[in-house]
Amino acid sequence: MTTRRGFLRHAGAGLASIGLGSLAGGLEGWFQDALARPGDSDELVITVLHTNDVHSRIDPFPADGGRNAGLAGAARRASLIDRIRAENPRTLLLDAGDVFQGTPYFNLFKGEVDFKVMSALGYDAMTVGNHDFDAGIDGLQAALKYADFELVSANYDFSQTPLADRIKPFITRTFDDVRIGIFGLGVGLEGLVAPALRRGVIYREPYPVAAEMVRRLREQEACDLVICLSHMGNQGYHGEPGEQELAREVTGIDLIIGGHSHTFMEEPSRVHHGDRETLVFQVGWGGINLGRVDFHVRRGAVIRSQAAALRVGRAARRHAVDALKMS
Repeated sequence: MTTRRGFLRHAGAGLASIGLGSLAGGLEGWFQDALARPGDSDELVITVLHTNDVHSRIDPFPADGGRNAGLAGAARRASLIDRIRAENPRTLLLDAGDVFQGTPYFNLFKGEVDFKVMSALGYDAMTVGNHDFDAGIDGLQAALKYADFELVSANYDFSQTPLADRIKPFITRTFDDVRIGIFGLGVGLEGLVAPALRRGVIYREPYPVAAEMVRRLREQEACDLVICLSHMGNQGYHGEPGEQELAREVTGIDLIIGGHSHTFMEEPSRVHHGDRETLVFQVGWGGINLGRVDFHVRRGAVIRSQAAALRVGRAARRHAVDALKMS
């Protein structure tokens, strides 16, 4: 039987190396070139890094010859994140939920290790996935003592739970003169999460909530960029709305960072609404990939963007796409 002490002794070397892991292969010059030639002097580049459905994958996948052998791992992700932040200090790090459940780190420590690692990596915010309820409301509350970042969820009403003051509908961040609004959406919980584990949480339909969040962030909070952290699934779940539908139905979101469906995308899909564009991006699961989106912003408007799924671990494909915004 594995004990907490024995498990930590076995895993301690990996945990201790967070921030020191090696990066397999250098980053392509695509993003560096774009940062080096931003255009007008009043043009800023905002970098958004993101994960989803990491599922307590702290260590790399074992070198067992499997499809994911040697990939992922928090230490390697930390090295990649640190390198990108050194290129561009105007960087956000976000997660689209299901941080919990999947390895003994969660079984033994109920989210403490996961949130300590995310805090060490400097995450800014995450939304709540269905598996983040696996230790119940009280378990999530206990784990949040170790979370030095925000949780956002606009369509899960936590007002009747002990997490009422800890989980917010949205947050804002500012880099120079660029103001960024970040809100969260989650999948319907019926049939996914036992009522006892989500006691007091009220689910609300995502479309009207998203539309209200966009209105509030654009008009009241004066945000130039609006980001949705979604744990609804790329094409939805059992007939429920998904991220692609959300992008088509609700205007004014610049980026939907997806989760729940474990969808590996090499680049985001792009949905056009007149002179605006919504990117939808999801990067699989387990921390195998790190998503990167660079927004070029001039006078409060996004003028173009590049995006890529960056492999964490051995050298991998990197696909970047540069889209000129219509003005």
